[in-house]
Amino acid sequence: MDRIHIRDLALRCIIGLYPEERTNKQDVLINITLETDLRAAGNSDALENTVDYKTIKLGILDFAENSRFKLIESLAEGIAAICLKEQRIQSVTVTIDKPGALRFCRSVAVEITRNRT
Repeated sequence: MDRIHIRDLALRCIIGLYPEERTNKQDVLINITLETDLRAAGNSDALENTVDYKTIKLGILDFAENSRFKLIESLAEGIAAICLKEQRIQSVTVTIDKPGALRFCRSVAVEITRNRT
């Protein structure tokens, strides 16, 4: 299976359990790997034969920036579901880093992989 990577998508959203996290947007860093067959796109050089990753990115931005999850696990599930709406995507891996979540750590991250069923 071929892969498309969306790397280091930085955005701000409401995420967390504590009162200050419920009112102030925080930085998150998102990495996504989309598994798909890219042969037709490689042979045709045509957008209609591949995954339009700009459209997926815009959907993720809209979803995440307007979300109010307590857990990054829930945010990751929502992002995976957005990606799997594209029929060409067979599998998606979503990694979300929350910088500053723990003192003395660069970030805390959650990674999930979901497959088309």
